[in-house]
Amino acid sequence: MGSDLCEVLASRHDVAGVDIEDVDITMRDETRELVTKIAPNCVVHCAAYTDVDRSESEPDKAFLVNAQGTGNVALGCRDAGSTMVYISTDYVFDGRAKRPYREDDTPSPLGVYGASKLEGEKRVRETVPEHFIVRTSWLFGLHGRNFVDTIIRLGQDRDTLEVVNDQVGSPTFTRDLSRGLASVVGSNEFGTYHACNDGTCSWLDFAQEILRAWGNAKTKVLPIDSAKLGRPAKRPAMSVLDTSLFQSTFGFSMPHWKDALAEYLELK
Repeated sequence: MGSDLCEVLASRHDVAGVDIEDVDITMRDETRELVTKIAPNCVVHCAAYTDVDRSESEPDKAFLVNAQGTGNVALGCRDAGSTMVYISTDYVFDGRAKRPYREDDTPSPLGVYGASKLEGEKRVRETVPEHFIVRTSWLFGLHGRNFVDTIIRLGQDRDTLEVVNDQVGSPTFTRDLSRGLASVVGSNEFGTYHACNDGTCSWLDFAQEILRAWGNAKTKVLPIDSAKLGRPAKRPAMSVLDTSLFQSTFGFSMPHWKDALAEYLELK
């Protein structure tokens, strides 16, 4: 996400990309000092502890990075007078809704990861008045591990794959999200927004489309229940986000996830 964002924003702004080699966001003083030294107009905070299952056995680490670390970045933004964009997640919701989640729906995370990201949201709201919280979902991109690459790799070695069919969301290409965030940076329409690619599917549907688009006709994808999979962390069954507020506010809508997947595969 951060790599794509730096590339997209560089066409319009002076960008300073910061990674863990530059600063550990869990270190409060160092983080605040770096932000104030750069003194940016806006900080887009993408860093996170994103291992959903491991968060269940490492809750202290998840909250250290996603809550305290985010709070440290927020303090730096307050010191420097910077606006802040915080990337959050659909996992702040419990998945029991019968319609796409709107920004004013009450969060109720099922696991540690979602809870830690929600606490990060709280710290941003409390610390930086001029902020954007952008929730997104099911990210995939060129710079890091993702579901698309996993399915392609497994499909090369197996005739059948089992993928859950009882979780529904919206796959989101990090490059498309970066393009959307470019319309946020520099705006003064502060608040909480939902942003992801258009369309919805289950992980099963997503896997089948990945193999079809990649040209793998031999591997069959079979449905499996999440309970049978036995992962440590519960996932929301329905985490589709309503993106209409983002579209109307910033005049930007993302393409359908199938089109985003096609672009990703072309770039691989």
